[in-house]
Amino acid sequence: MKKILIAFTAIAIVSAGCVSKKKYNAEIAKNVLLNDSLNRITNQLDVCLSDKQAQRNEIKRLEAEMVSLRANANNLMGQLEDLSIISKAQAESIKQSLLNISSKDSYIKDLQSAMARKDSLNMQLVLSLKGALKDINDMDVEIKVEGSAVFVDISDKLLFKQNSFEVEGGAMKVLEKVATVLKAQKDITFMVEGHTDNVPMNGKILEDNWDLSVLRATAVVRLLQTKYGLDPARLIAAGRAEHKPVTDNNSEEGRARNRRTRIVILPQLDQFFKLIEPKK
Repeated sequence: MKKILIAFTAIAIVSAGCVSKKKYNAEIAKNVLLNDSLNRITNQLDVCLSDKQAQRNEIKRLEAEMVSLRANANNLMGQLEDLSIISKAQAESIKQSLLNISSKDSYIKDLQSAMARKDSLNMQLVLSLKGALKDINDMDVEIKVEGSAVFVDISDKLLFKQNSFEVEGGAMKVLEKVATVLKAQKDITFMVEGHTDNVPMNGKILEDNWDLSVLRATAVVRLLQTKYGLDPARLIAAGRAEHKPVTDNNSEEGRARNRRTRIVILPQLDQFFKLIEPKK
């Protein structure tokens, strides 16, 4: 179009015959302006056409996106309908599950409360025993809590002569103080364990350390019953021989520590069993 306009201008000038230089230059300048305007309009037209194509492409993209969104919406509606059907069918099951969760939560709280009460009672018992035996050497009597039970370990030298199962007269003071505390625990069972070192018996009186440990436990239990009035139904006598040492038997000091009588204050397990039993 630019070339046609230039040619048309040239023909017009020739047709007019000879013209002045001034007029010729004016026509040339006018032609340049027309060409610039034409170029600007052409560029604007190209931009408009490009924008229009871009808008068409955007419209197509949006239309495709709408199709996809409609498909997703239909799919979601179908899922919601299925979920509605499932919820109706399982509503009672879900309700029962929630009730079970609530029941288990209540069970756990009850169990934690019972354990807290037991721990509190054990601590009170330990304090009572330590208070009663405060004038006894800590090396001769050890009181501690292990797991759910309280243990009172009485050194062998306080209770028995070597290889003997007769309780020494000097031990009565210790047993009396222990018995006084134990009698106050009305619903607790006590187990007395006899422990020995690993030195074998000579077999003349007792066959082995099993015999010695059991007879020592029986001797203590008998005193707790007959002399200090503990209910025999709450007492257990047991022998452990050398098979539950607190240290090795490689030295006289170690063997002396292993020769001991242990009073185990047992927890009230029936309370926990009742918690575990299903509610009727």
